[in-house]
Amino acid sequence: MGTGTGTGSGVGVDSGTGSGTREGSPRWIGPYAVITALDRSSARIPVPERRYIARSADGDRTVLLGAPLPGADAGRFLAEADVSRYLLGPASWPVTELAAPGDSPWHARPYVPALPLPTALTVYGGPLPERTVRALGAALAETLLAVHGQSLAYAGLSPSAVVLRADGPRLTGFGAVRIAGPDGASRSGLPGLESGSLPPEQAAGGHPRPLGDVYALGATLAYAATGHTTPEREELPAALRTVIGRCLTRDPAARPEPAELLAELAPQPSQPSQPSQPSQPPQSPQSLQPSEQPHPSAPYSPYSPHPPYSPTVLDSAPPTPPASFLPPGWLPGRVIAALAHQSASVLAAELRLPPVPPVAAPAVPPMAAVPPIPAAPRQD
Repeated sequence: MGTGTGTGSGVGVDSGTGSGTREGSPRWIGPYAVITALDRSSARIPVPERRYIARSADGDRTVLLGAPLPGADAGRFLAEADVSRYLLGPASWPVTELAAPGDSPWHARPYVPALPLPTALTVYGGPLPERTVRALGAALAETLLAVHGQSLAYAGLSPSAVVLRADGPRLTGFGAVRIAGPDGASRSGLPGLESGSLPPEQAAGGHPRPLGDVYALGATLAYAATGHTTPEREELPAALRTVIGRCLTRDPAARPEPAELLAELAPQPSQPSQPSQPSQPPQSPQSLQPSEQPHPSAPYSPYSPHPPYSPTVLDSAPPTPPASFLPPGWLPGRVIAALAHQSASVLAAELRLPPVPPVAAPAVPPMAAVPPIPAAPRQD
């Protein structure tokens, strides 16, 4: 049986929903003051890095800040963070700031309320609903498709690397496998690596490859659906047994590609009945009127059902299903409430500034004595 999750009812400061720092947490990392740790100190799932919610000294910027685990290769940590600034995909959360060369390593990205996947299971009280697992899997599969299209392997996907936001899941911990240990040496039991989601070939020291990410995705979805990264087949929801089981195959060649997983997990749009209309030949984008043609620079949400018509790195991939990956109600109400509580707590911490001492009014010097005005001489 794989690693499990607790089902406590409360979410304290350690989970990122409070407003103070855990004992032993640093007060400052780089230019940022730590508000709270994102991860629970009691979590049984290893975290890929130390993660904090922090704010700038002037109070203008709030960030999700990452720092390497004790004993990690600081240089490799910064190198992976630097590459992660250019990751594509709907669930990517690129780093925007890095420590200066020679300083203690850290990286930061703009803060948005987010819960680590293990915390979300604790808040919900157990495994997440199937609709949530499917939405999570579709978004992560499309992100892996984009990352692999950049000739990269994520090499860090695990339950703790996934955080849930109101606008969809996000991935952190890029390169955690490479940071934990070099190729050729066993990585089993190293800090930051969850054994159930570590592909067997990478645990033995093999070079991280894209199909290893598929194994890690299967373990992460298994965790979301059961609370364990290596559950028994019967523990998985019946509709997800086959797809998750194929991901967890020990032979990398037998695992499905991310595009196949995307087609399997993405919700399919309903097809309402339409009155019959005269058939017309399909129009190409070039034949549309200028007002009808999508603008190449139009803003695009990765979860939008209608992406703009412009070539991308994924043009060779199968088309994305037209429906959104995040159907209404994809995130349970308890998780949404926890996100709102975290946001309010962080805001309160930002507003809890030291009182400004009253400024005393400057003393007014006493007026100098004014000599009396001599009386005017009498004129008879």
